[in-house]
Amino acid sequence: MCTPIFMFCWCQIKPNFKIMNKRLLSCFIVGVVFLSLAAVSQSENEDDDDAAVVATEEEDPVEEDIIYRSPIPSGNVYFAEHFDDINQFSKKWILSEAKKHDVDDDIAKYDGKWEVEVPQKNGLTGDLGLVLKSKAKHAAISAHLDRPFKFTVKPLIVQYEVTLQEGQECGGAYLKLLSHGKHTADLRHFNNKTPYTIMFGPDKCGNDHKLHFIFRHKNPLNGTFSEKHCKKPKERLEEPFKDKLPHLYTLVVRPDNTFTVKLDHKIVNEGSLLDDFTPPVNPPPEIGDPDDTKPSDWDEREKISDPEARKPDDWDEDAPAMIPDPAATKPVSWLEDEPQMIPDPNAEKPDDWDSDMDGDWEAPLIPNPICESDAGCGPWEPPQINNPDYKGKWRAPLIDNPNYKGRWNPRRIPNPDFFEDKDPFRMTDIAAVGLELWSISNLILFDNIIITDDQTVAETWASETFDLKRRKLDKDGESLFSRLVTYTNEHPWLWAVYVIVIGLPIVLVLVFCCGSSNQEREEQRRVAEAKKTDAVSPDDVDEQAPAKATKSKSQLEVQEEEEEEEAAAEASGGELDTETPKAEEAVPEVAGDVPSSPKKRPSRKEE
Repeated sequence: MCTPIFMFCWCQIKPNFKIMNKRLLSCFIVGVVFLSLAAVSQSENEDDDDAAVVATEEEDPVEEDIIYRSPIPSGNVYFAEHFDDINQFSKKWILSEAKKHDVDDDIAKYDGKWEVEVPQKNGLTGDLGLVLKSKAKHAAISAHLDRPFKFTVKPLIVQYEVTLQEGQECGGAYLKLLSHGKHTADLRHFNNKTPYTIMFGPDKCGNDHKLHFIFRHKNPLNGTFSEKHCKKPKERLEEPFKDKLPHLYTLVVRPDNTFTVKLDHKIVNEGSLLDDFTPPVNPPPEIGDPDDTKPSDWDEREKISDPEARKPDDWDEDAPAMIPDPAATKPVSWLEDEPQMIPDPNAEKPDDWDSDMDGDWEAPLIPNPICESDAGCGPWEPPQINNPDYKGKWRAPLIDNPNYKGRWNPRRIPNPDFFEDKDPFRMTDIAAVGLELWSISNLILFDNIIITDDQTVAETWASETFDLKRRKLDKDGESLFSRLVTYTNEHPWLWAVYVIVIGLPIVLVLVFCCGSSNQEREEQRRVAEAKKTDAVSPDDVDEQAPAKATKSKSQLEVQEEEEEEEAAAEASGGELDTETPKAEEAVPEVAGDVPSSPKKRPSRKEE
């Protein structure tokens, strides 16, 4: 529908294009744009009448509200905490009354402050979180699981949110899944030595950004525990530590000994419990014999100096590397008797100078200005050049060592501590979840912790919490342009409207206005050239028609005055020149607006 409108408009513009005023053309284009908008809008309304709901003029468009309700987990859940119920939180979570081991007593107490409160900005209505309020203090808090998690035939899924509301300079925001046993019976004694099964979450200090996954493995031979650290993720993880936005951390550990780590639903690390941890779960079956020693005649040198080589007789080890240039000569203008530095002639002894205390005063030295205008001053020395006879210290060339036996290693023996655990997934049961942290930055917010063995349960929990939160943040931070792009992507037909309404008018403006401006300048140049002569041009006829009428009227008045003068002359008996007025009357008929002779034109005083 828009194309015929523009075709019609072009047909109307084209015949009068050269004389159209720019302002009128601009108004015309604006009118065309509005007509196009109206046409497209009408066309779209006609197409969507059957499917769209049309709002009345009195109704305002209603934006979609993101409504948050405290999630209620369904399915097999061992622990779920959204922190929205402060009373329930105070019954469930226990502050540590212990002290941190291996630190000074004056800083060992867990005196960091915890509060349940709303996020600093852009939070959901009714959504609370657990916030670490203190900085540079040890803080510990924990809660029992609803029932212990046992590593049998179902996966372990741990998921929670962290918002570093002030960013992070140095400190952790990880969870500890505390092992079942006597150490977790009373969580008031929770400290850094409390046994844990898994530690998972972000940690940073300086430029070292980590996403921990550490599990404690039990040695089946002696029952001791050792920490196994997961390989580092391949992706860089700096952004969550500085963007001050909520982030979702998910760990999945499966009975087939595989694991997956996710950040905001995206996999950032995965692998095997057997192959991707340091130190490895299973020790090597053989080790070097600790009692074996290297023989005294074992030669590990691969190359040796040639014992038969001799230094040449002409080899001078004492020759210097640099010598004075023998071809250099002192410049003629060199002032050898002039010093390079002289006392400053403008310097004055300070008023407070005490000769007894400070000694004899001497003016500070400055570069000799005479030396700047000549080749140089002071004692002349030739420049240094490389010594062609310099060879340095002589060394015998290297040859293969005939006694080389290779690098010595102790003989291999069976590892007495060897074991093979083919199922490291079967870790110690988990009884509680705890936060035992120290951080330079405060206001670390934790939220929506869940421990389950069902992936669907964890995904549903995230969709009712984290996903709503991020959607609201995206909506609040969305610019007008990004909203327009999003809406356009949802309604692709709008791209055609943009081309017609925006693109085509721009092209028309460039073509019409710029083209018209060039033609007008050419026309003005032609007229200016024509005005350089007194020849009559067609434009002069049109433009000076009013001037002719004005000049004709003035000549009639002059003729009447001349007739009055003739009458006065006859009365006085004088003679009249009757040919001159006739010539003057004939001038307008022949020459148009050519002015009369100044001798016959009446003066301004006469008029």
